[in-house]
Amino acid sequence: MNSAIDAEYCRTSELKAFDDTKAGVKGLVDAGITKIPRIFHQPLNALLDSSHAPNDSDTKFVFPIIDLQNIKNSADSRKEIVEKVHNASVNWGFFQVVNHGIPTNVLEEMKDGVRRFYEQDTNLKKEYYTRDLTKKVVYNSNFDLYTAPAANWRDTMAIQMAPHLPQPEEIPEVCRDILMEYSDEIMKLGKLMLELLSKALGLKPNHLEEMDCDKGLFVLCHYYPPCPEPELTFGTSKHADSDFLTLLLQDHIGGLQILHQNHWIDVPPTPGALVVNIGDLLQLVSNDKFKSIDHRVLANRGEEARVSVACFFATGFLSVPRLYGPIEELISEHNPPKYRQTSTKEFFEHTNARGLDGNSSLLYLKF
Repeated sequence: MNSAIDAEYCRTSELKAFDDTKAGVKGLVDAGITKIPRIFHQPLNALLDSSHAPNDSDTKFVFPIIDLQNIKNSADSRKEIVEKVHNASVNWGFFQVVNHGIPTNVLEEMKDGVRRFYEQDTNLKKEYYTRDLTKKVVYNSNFDLYTAPAANWRDTMAIQMAPHLPQPEEIPEVCRDILMEYSDEIMKLGKLMLELLSKALGLKPNHLEEMDCDKGLFVLCHYYPPCPEPELTFGTSKHADSDFLTLLLQDHIGGLQILHQNHWIDVPPTPGALVVNIGDLLQLVSNDKFKSIDHRVLANRGEEARVSVACFFATGFLSVPRLYGPIEELISEHNPPKYRQTSTKEFFEHTNARGLDGNSSLLYLKF
């Protein structure tokens, strides 16, 4: 890049010009661009970080899938599932669940609802475009647009569905009904997963629920348009989730990768499955027994937009007085607490201010 061009480049101005369109990344694609704007160019070291598992047939790199079908059949079946949840949470921080109880038609309609929102007329979407995180529905491109090292090739609509349900008219009409139905289903599955995770930690089944880990639900509807230069950017940069637990619905396109044993592992799009991952706050309260793992989404190389729905269990930016630190039953003289206490609001504000910079949000809480 020659110095004359560098002298003319003003990143702040380009970020603001992009943000002011209120059309997101999809707006750039709709305009027919063939080169991505410089604000999306990722640092070279991040782009070169592409080590894959050396041998796909090696069982230690096979992404875990847990079948919940027999969870109510017997104590032995439930014990076996708890053991699998434990192993995946300790060794991977991620797993997929199948036969989880959410009907296939609900999953498909949820993905269709996301597509309907993003593929409607831009002027209809613009009324929801905001960076005011106090709003119930927040649609924008890159929550950390002005703080991250580079922008991601992704648009997002975020809705706080619990503890206070939005008024129906606050939710975009094109996805209103399915979003409310899907959130109800996700809340039920989230309670079950927290029960299994409690048992996997050696605690009573309702321990995490009694800590209000299921009190908040934040639904993020992501849209990843095709990218004309996918080798220069990401759909989502490397990060770990800042919540207790995430339940992710992804479509058939793929692109999600997790960092496992210093290798990037593809998370295979499995029909009917949901991806489950441990968040930073669950790593904190488990005193590092369960791990919140870095993951990323590659820029979309296909001709069709990728959609996903990430459901975050946490109260986020809401002012909730409860403080979270390592669970008393999990600490001892030989396993002292590794973190100080924090509120979810403090933790989310800290994470949001940093953006997706590739570093752990838990570091500032460590003793």
